[in-house]
Amino acid sequence: MPGPSPLEHIATFCGNCNCGCPELYLDPDAPEEKRVIITDDFGQRIQMSVEQLQVLVDDIKGGVLDKLLTPAAA
Repeated sequence: MPGPSPLEHIATFCGNCNCGCPELYLDPDAPEEKRVIITDDFGQRIQMSVEQLQVLVDDIKGGVLDKLLTPAAA
C-alpha cells in the first residue's frame, strides 16, 4: 500500500531562527480546493486552492496589509 504523497515545499517565511517558522507547501494529490497548505509554528495548518492563494497574493501586493505593518503616526 503506497503511503501519502510527499508535499512540495515552496517557501519558508522567516528562516532566521530554529523555532518552526511558517511554511508554504503544495500537495499535488489533494483536491483542488485544498492543494495549497500553509503551516504555522504551532503545528496548525490551513488549506486553500491555488486560486484563493492568488487572491491573497494580489491583495498583499495591492497594499491590504500595509496599515498592519506600518506603525501608526503619532
